[in-house]
Amino acid sequence: MARTTTRRPVTRIDLAAPGAPRRQPDELAAEEPLEIRVRKQPLAVTMRTPGHDLDLALGFLLSEGIIGTAGDVVTAQLCAGTDTPNTYNVVDVVLGPDVPPPVTDPSRNFYTTSSCGVCGKASIDAVRTRSPYQVAGDPLVLPAGTLATMPDRLRASQRTFERTGGLHAAGLFTAAGDLIVLREDVGRHNAVDKVIGWALREGRLPLTGHVLLVSGRASFELTQKAWMAGLPMLAAVSAPSTLAVELAEEAGMTLVGFLRGETMNIYTAAQRVTA
Repeated sequence: MARTTTRRPVTRIDLAAPGAPRRQPDELAAEEPLEIRVRKQPLAVTMRTPGHDLDLALGFLLSEGIIGTAGDVVTAQLCAGTDTPNTYNVVDVVLGPDVPPPVTDPSRNFYTTSSCGVCGKASIDAVRTRSPYQVAGDPLVLPAGTLATMPDRLRASQRTFERTGGLHAAGLFTAAGDLIVLREDVGRHNAVDKVIGWALREGRLPLTGHVLLVSGRASFELTQKAWMAGLPMLAAVSAPSTLAVELAEEAGMTLVGFLRGETMNIYTAAQRVTA
């Protein structure tokens, strides 16, 4: 089983309590590199929390427009890396013979950190991958009260965050507010890719009539990933960026930010949320 946390000794100082600093164990969220290979050729390296690595790789390939359906993938498997002991931090994906190989573009740098999945890419045009799905006409409509319950449901299911306080989460919800799947990771984009990869394997794409909720902010890249999966609504507990709003407006996607308690801001396609 993948190691999602590790324990380390820390020196604990509590100014509100008397006594000297004390040594105690603390649980940390794991962060390790994952190399994604296509046909044995390295394509990307991302810093992630181990677990659901195949979903992460498939979600990444889908959101980058390299694959469009689960049928494009012949095999996807974890491989032993070069570390001793083997850490299995490599996923090798074999695509079908009719799937064009990824284009090697020097303007794109597929090394990603846990905080930003598009860092190093030369321009916005280089990452504006067009979705095969039209979300503008998605009939999703839900009450604001249902939307407001989702952050608490997401938080209650974040088991690793409960122990470490150091992970982002992405959750897929129905219009009725039911949580279908949740994934955690040190990277927001990784958590979303894990959800999308799961949906791809389960044959659920496009995700018509569903809501994607993320525990942090809504970036351009997360909006793009949601669009690539056919999601009509992306909600975040924190702020969106200007590019996220512009892309959501272009797609006809509903973008919700500052979803906290009984308040929220709806930046685009507000007709999908009823008072």
